Amino acid sequence: MATRRHLANAIRALSMDAVQKANSGHPGAPMGMADIAEVLWNDHMKHNPTNPNWADRDRFILSNGHGSMLIYSLLHLTGYDLPMDSIKTFRQLHSQCAGHPEYGYAPGVETTTGPLGQGITNGVGFAMAEKLMADQFNKPGHDIVNHHTYVFMGDGCLMEGVSHEACALAGTWGLGNLIAFWDDNNISIDGHIDGWYTDDTVKRFEAYGWHVQSVDGHDADAINAAIVAAKAVKDKPSLICTKTIIGFGSPNKSASHDCHGAALGEEEVALTRKELGWEYEPFVIPADVYEGWDAKAKGAAAEADWNAKFEAYAAEYPAEAAEFKRRMAGELPANWKEATDAFIAEINEAAPSLASRQSSQKAIAALAPVLPEFLGGSADLTGSNLTSCPSFKHVSGKEPGNYISYGVREFGMYAIMNGMALHGGLLPFGGTFHMFSDYAKSALRMAALMKQRTIAVLTHDSIGQGEDGPTHQPIENTAGLRYIPNMDVWRPSDATEVAVAWVAAVERMDGPSSLVLSRQGIPGRKHDLADVEGIRKGAYVLSEADGAADVIIIATGSEVDLAVQAQEALKADGVKARVVSMPSTNVFDRQDQAYKDSVLTPGVKRVSVEAGVTDFWAKYVGLEGGSVGINTFGESAPGGVLMKHFGFTVENVVNTVKSVL
Repeated sequence: MATRRHLANAIRALSMDAVQKANSGHPGAPMGMADIAEVLWNDHMKHNPTNPNWADRDRFILSNGHGSMLIYSLLHLTGYDLPMDSIKTFRQLHSQCAGHPEYGYAPGVETTTGPLGQGITNGVGFAMAEKLMADQFNKPGHDIVNHHTYVFMGDGCLMEGVSHEACALAGTWGLGNLIAFWDDNNISIDGHIDGWYTDDTVKRFEAYGWHVQSVDGHDADAINAAIVAAKAVKDKPSLICTKTIIGFGSPNKSASHDCHGAALGEEEVALTRKELGWEYEPFVIPADVYEGWDAKAKGAAAEADWNAKFEAYAAEYPAEAAEFKRRMAGELPANWKEATDAFIAEINEAAPSLASRQSSQKAIAALAPVLPEFLGGSADLTGSNLTSCPSFKHVSGKEPGNYISYGVREFGMYAIMNGMALHGGLLPFGGTFHMFSDYAKSALRMAALMKQRTIAVLTHDSIGQGEDGPTHQPIENTAGLRYIPNMDVWRPSDATEVAVAWVAAVERMDGPSSLVLSRQGIPGRKHDLADVEGIRKGAYVLSEADGAADVIIIATGSEVDLAVQAQEALKADGVKARVVSMPSTNVFDRQDQAYKDSVLTPGVKRVSVEAGVTDFWAKYVGLEGGSVGINTFGESAPGGVLMKHFGFTVENVVNTVKSVL
């Protein structure tokens, strides 16, 4: 039987061979962490290669995602459906083995990693989701949710600020099911890190409330003992600091940045083979090594054991078992359509005049009883974002609930939410001021990239925010979010549009949604059924012209009422204007051409009205159209004063329309 070191060397060989064949990649981290991976995956990981989506599997996250050949090697060797031919196409077009691990490409990859720091932050989300699901579903004698989240991370992950945000929360939450391994190799791309990273990592994590150990990352017995000790700590997350040699086995490039982000070179690969005692051709794994790694039988037995436990659970708690299966499958409740149709009809009939953030709070309160998977939160702005409601139980330190105060951690919040969504069983939403979506942009982008169902509640959406001034007035943010592929952005103009936007965001299963909401009040408006269907399609004719339209005014959010007022003023001057409300440009763009033409009639001049940058609107109004917007930073003054100062007036809209006619 192959020794531990020989099994680990299979990772090293596959990693250096695949990088060499691609002439691109990062061999150093996989070669350095191979011994840690061997112990973890062979002795501790609970997983089933033949069913990568087993609900109670342990989750493994490679936060230092540049070392992607580590996870591809592990998946291939342990028996996942990742054949050697895929390993050979590492970093090539349409390969399962992309340059960084991509969710949905290779089975067993739990999250997309590469942007450093976000993997460990996703890991905190995974672990928190496990804790919350266990609290909701486990019963005495029935621990159907009981697994660990393991994270590998490097110095770069620890340097990125988002890791501070997430790891501090992990300590506060007491996530004893989270075990992270720091690849302490003293190297990053620029070389030895002594000139730019001298943090006392041990003290830092102890201060966060973590259980911390330090071991030799090439001593299998020490690694195993550290994992055993970490798993025994139930009330704290664990950090295992593993001192490693980057590029372990390379005679001339190990322990240097030369092996961090480039192929070793044919000559060095040959020397490394000799150094490791690896006597096989590139991409050849001997039978005894495959046998030593194969986890299929063990994984199937572990899942079968869990299935028996779940059957016993279902016999005693049938409703909870059915609910668990529904939620892990990401299915909507059976009464979803009936409940949401009734809610939309009720809010439409009332037509309250409210700030759209207030209408959003009403939607949350109405949807929460229907959606036990709802997990709300805010980055220290609950009273401003209005993201909570009376039925929520607030998470307090190590006490679980279904509403989280994340503190002033916008980036961390949304990256943690991504991990929660990926874990399954929860539908996370989180609020902040729209201006601070800039802090969170990378996490929001990752949700879109991974097609994860998260919801960002972004309030105080324009210069109408008022006295806080230009630092808090998001001029360009709405357009920026709309440009993210697969992100649905909603900027609703009244309570009914808010309700439909919330329902659409929950119903969307293949990507995130951002709800952009006002601080200031917006007049209420009743809609007919055709309007409601139009809202669902992202844009609709709110107010038709008397006869063939001379111009189409397109507006969103708090500016829709302004467009309606301008329509009346234009009518008095003999100009026939159609008003189109466009709460979601992204959703509207997905409609068929016939519907789009029915709303934006070809050949009719157009003017957009939105309290944001105007360049975005060129795709709808064209070169001959006009835009009422703002292309400068705002000022500090009451919102109404600013709206008038920056030209969001009936007079300016009318003049803009006349200028294009």
